[in-house]
Amino acid sequence: MSAPRYERIAFRDGYKYQLVDAYCVATDLRPTAPIDTRWITLALDGTLTIREGYAWDGPSGPTVDSSCFMRGSLAHDAIYQLIREGALDASWKDTADRMLQRMCREDGMTRLRAWWVYQGVARFGRAATLPSGGRPVRYAP
Repeated sequence: MSAPRYERIAFRDGYKYQLVDAYCVATDLRPTAPIDTRWITLALDGTLTIREGYAWDGPSGPTVDSSCFMRGSLAHDAIYQLIREGALDASWKDTADRMLQRMCREDGMTRLRAWWVYQGVARFGRAATLPSGGRPVRYAP
């Protein structure tokens, strides 16, 4: 038997969480055509479906990954990914940011903290919607 071959791998880091089951939520997003990617679908009526196995980094910035932030961070990251990939127009960024704020409130976040969350993504989130804002591919070894 020959020795195993070791070749380089390509990967992206920075993901902390992975969906065990698909997640579906109604949104105010209205794409011009249905969107269906490997991990995310967005129907014309705004139904966002994130498939089992989707990985995301959770809440970003100087914050705590609390349970009242997880659902919103999942949906927000998926929407930003659709914008970054060009599947959804960037004009929907504020809708996504407001949805994050609303979901955090629904899940028990204080009004003040949810306001700060919104301020953070509204002011500093644009870079994450740009095509260059995705996680770079790294190689090992």
